[in-house]
Amino acid sequence: MKKPAQSDYLRARDEKEVGMLRELSARVGANPLLVQASNGNTSIKLDGALWIKASGRWMARAMEEETHMAVDLAEARECIENGIEIGPRIARESKLKPSIETAMHAVLRHRVVIHVHSINTITWAIRLDGPEQLRERLKGLRWEWIPYAASGIPLARAIEKAVGEEQETDVLVLGNHGLVVCGANCEKAERLLWEVERRLATTVRSFPKPDTEVLAALARYSRWKFPDVETLHALGTDGISLKIVKGGVLYPCQAMFLGQSMPLLTATAGGPKFSERMGGEKRMPPFVAIEKSGVLLHERMSSAERATLIGLAQVTQRTEEYAQLRYLNWEEVAQVLSEGVGGYKDMTEEANADGAATGKLSEECNVACDGNEYVS
Repeated sequence: MKKPAQSDYLRARDEKEVGMLRELSARVGANPLLVQASNGNTSIKLDGALWIKASGRWMARAMEEETHMAVDLAEARECIENGIEIGPRIARESKLKPSIETAMHAVLRHRVVIHVHSINTITWAIRLDGPEQLRERLKGLRWEWIPYAASGIPLARAIEKAVGEEQETDVLVLGNHGLVVCGANCEKAERLLWEVERRLATTVRSFPKPDTEVLAALARYSRWKFPDVETLHALGTDGISLKIVKGGVLYPCQAMFLGQSMPLLTATAGGPKFSERMGGEKRMPPFVAIEKSGVLLHERMSSAERATLIGLAQVTQRTEEYAQLRYLNWEEVAQVLSEGVGGYKDMTEEANADGAATGKLSEECNVACDGNEYVS
C-alpha cells in the first residue's frame, strides 16, 4: 500500500501545530545570535511522525519555502538503536533529506525541540570550566551539560546516557556545539529558549578600529573586499580574539566552513603577490585576517561561510581573556571534515544556491551586533 504524500500527512494532523513550528523556526532563524545560515533545527512529534527541519534548509525561510519534513519516529529510533544513520528512506514521501541532528530530536521525549547555535551558549560551551560556570546561572532549570560528541548517533547516545531516567530535563548545553531546549508546545519551548538566553547573556568586548589604509592596499591587488559587518574586523584587530582563533577549532561549523586554521597575514605581506601568499586562486580561503589591521572577505565567499565567520567573531568577542578553552582535537576535526559531504556540507549547497539572503543577513547582523564598539 502506497504511503500518503507529505502534504496528506500534514492535513491528517494538526496543521495549526506544524504552522506554529514554522513560525517559531522563522523567528528564531532570523536572529543571527541564535542561528547562522542553515545550522540549527526545530521539530515537533505528531502521531508517530517527527516533523523536523530538513538538512541544508534555512530556518529563517520557514514561512517562504518547504523547510520541514516528516520522518517515521519509530523507524528513526530503531535506526539509532541499531547504529544506522537516519537517511531519506524513512522520510514520508519527501524529496528533502533529514537533518544530521534528527537522531538527537528522536531520542528526546519532549514534543517540541529547538536546537540553536546560540552565540551566548557557545561562549560558555567552549570553556573547560563550562559546567561550573553554568551551575549558578542555570540554577532552578532542569538542565544537563553534554560533553562534545559528533552530530548524529554519537550525540543522540550521549544525550540518552546523560539524561537517563531524568526525562524531564528540558535544557541541554552541548559542549563545543550549542543549545537544545524542549517543551510541550512551541510557546513553552520558545519561552524557555529566551529564559536561557537571558541567563547566559555575556558582555561584548570592544575592539580597536581597523586600519583601512592597510586593508585598501591589500585589496587593490586582489579579489578581496571590505566586510559590511564591522564586528568582523575584531578577528584582526583584537589581540584576545586573535589568540583564541589561533588556538584551533572551537566547534564543527568553524572547521567545515572556515577551515582548520586561521588564514592570517601581517600588514607587510601585501603587494602584487598577495593572492599568491594566500595559496592562489584555486585554494583561496573565504577570508583573511591581517594582524592589527582587520579582515578582508574574498568575493567568492558563500553566504554560509560569511554567516559562520560573523558567528565566530561574536563568540570570540564574548570570551573572557583568561578563560581556559577546550578546542576540538585532531580526530574530532577530521571526523567533521570526513562527514561533511553527507552532513554539514549540505548547508553550503543551499547557501550557494541562493545568495539573496546575504543582504538580509548583513542588515540583521548589524542590528544584532549594535552593542559592539571600537576602542580608540
